[in-house]
Amino acid sequence: MADSLFIVTGASRGMGEAIALQLLRPGHVLLGIARGSSGPLAAQAVRQRASVEQWTRDLAQPAAVADELAGWLRSFDPARFGAATLIHNAALVGPIGPVDRADAADIAAALRVGLEAAVLLAGAFLRGTRGWHAMHQREVKVLNISSGLGRRAMAGSAVYCAAKAGLDHFTRALALDEAQQPHGAKVVSLAPGVIDTAMQAELRASDPGLFPDRDTFVQLKDGGQLLSPEAAARRVLDYLAREDFGTHPVADVREV
Repeated sequence: MADSLFIVTGASRGMGEAIALQLLRPGHVLLGIARGSSGPLAAQAVRQRASVEQWTRDLAQPAAVADELAGWLRSFDPARFGAATLIHNAALVGPIGPVDRADAADIAAALRVGLEAAVLLAGAFLRGTRGWHAMHQREVKVLNISSGLGRRAMAGSAVYCAAKAGLDHFTRALALDEAQQPHGAKVVSLAPGVIDTAMQAELRASDPGLFPDRDTFVQLKDGGQLLSPEAAARRVLDYLAREDFGTHPVADVREV
């Protein structure tokens, strides 16, 4: 059987790391892209003799990473993979509070990681796989990890909301473009639910004067309503494996 290729951004911690760990298996080739590397991912790859690369790259400078990815994809035999998937999970919560009190560099970094990187990496990925066997089999997928805050505004999080809303609408338009292709990729922007990650901890530790909904996130944590990264990763990968993946370009695991 042909191998399957998976590219996961933000794979060094949180749900991205959990997704990468759950994808490690014989026949899978995995590339993780993040600012740091994952010790557990490296160790499990050795134990399972799995194929994994970890690139330590800053997705706040996404053009260089996209160019590197394009070159990397060109190194493969187009017939090697029966399936290829890009999962853009990387995100920054961005400056918490009104934008007029935020540092411009922090705003720019959050938008670049959360939105610009998604656009550039998807472009590089689709160019790189367009003639592959996987594309002809309709087994090329782009999965963007979104958020409920891309669909519901929240005070004190305008930058994060903007990045996720842009990610959703980019995915809608990308799906229309791919539908014009004879063997287009399947694309989805998926909200994974509320997850117990470092980003959540950052929100809970924020100043209520800057983030009025802080207590809501504290209550979610105290009430045990946050998914573990591992549980959230399982839901995401279950959705990725669905026969109808791509039917709805913008989706939510909680609505399945």
